[in-house]
Amino acid sequence: MKRIYLDYNASTPIAPSVLDAMMPYLTTTFGNPSSSHAFGAEARAGIEQAREHAARLLGCEASEIIFTSGATESNNMVIKGIAKAAGKGSHFITSQVEHPAVLEPCRHLERFGYSVTYLSVDRYGMVDPADLEKAITSKTALISIMHANNEIGTIQPITELAKIASGKGVLFHTDAAQSAGKIRCRVDEFGVDLLTVAGHKFYAPKGIGCLYIRKGRTLLPFFHGAGHERGLRPGTENMASIVGLGAACKAAIPILDTEGMRQAKLGQRLFDGLKAAGFKVHLNGHPEKKLPNTWNISFEGFNAAQVMDALGPDIAVSPGAACHGNDVTPSHVLTAMKVDTSQSRGAIRFSLGRETTKQEMDEVVKTLKRRLPGGR
Repeated sequence: MKRIYLDYNASTPIAPSVLDAMMPYLTTTFGNPSSSHAFGAEARAGIEQAREHAARLLGCEASEIIFTSGATESNNMVIKGIAKAAGKGSHFITSQVEHPAVLEPCRHLERFGYSVTYLSVDRYGMVDPADLEKAITSKTALISIMHANNEIGTIQPITELAKIASGKGVLFHTDAAQSAGKIRCRVDEFGVDLLTVAGHKFYAPKGIGCLYIRKGRTLLPFFHGAGHERGLRPGTENMASIVGLGAACKAAIPILDTEGMRQAKLGQRLFDGLKAAGFKVHLNGHPEKKLPNTWNISFEGFNAAQVMDALGPDIAVSPGAACHGNDVTPSHVLTAMKVDTSQSRGAIRFSLGRETTKQEMDEVVKTLKRRLPGGR
């Protein structure tokens, strides 16, 4: 059977146009971007063009973009940088369904005298803006709420949340690692102060990302060296990957809406096909306000390990629960949503991409119908 990849939220391949843009910076355009000679100027031009492409995708000025190694670094830069400036005793707010790249830095702060509020979510995985407003105190230094959840795809009301933060004079950060390059994600509409992007989630290389920092906002450096990236990210730039990120941003802009609609239809085809095949399935997350490519589906009567075994090694998906032999532990996201344990134990995340086809959706249904007891 042809291998089927449905784990695009974990990582995407490098797009051909992205690789083409990168190749000169892996071969002939090799100068140090900080050098004043022609070789350096050529390299610097590529980086600044990539910055322009990222800014166009995010709806900001190029000067507000700095390049990082990815979302984890960007999130740590924001959380720890602001904590350092605010001082011990300051307060941070996030949600219970964040990625570990936000949750772990926050837990780290708690060990060093900072306080953190972890907002609860509803059954769809969404934060209530009223809860955020009540949680803000005079000591709150930062609010960090993700744009779209990596497991269930639920999209948070970022514009409303950021407006609340602004009204209280508190900085607002959103981790847009799963949404940037997939759906409309513009800081000029959100009103956020800081926003994180991960390249390998939308066809750029792994190990590259960027951070939007609104003009007038300052971060203390995460580490120190020469003055690269406004002094916030010292070290000779990863030119080829930066150019690749820029190319991925450029490629994503014209296809955001059409590709999103296509993937949403494919996901619905999969879900409906599973029901027609006799499986009792449930969609986890918001049925409408979610990433069009993300379908977190629970199989009633089965745990994630059983479904994964039936799919086999050639159909790539992610379990919505940690499987250790016969022990299946629901994810922290589904637990925070208070999804019934029997339902959360059988959760599988199907995340679609630009290469996903109708035939692949149908093949997944046929495979499960053939290998998993209960299909008809």
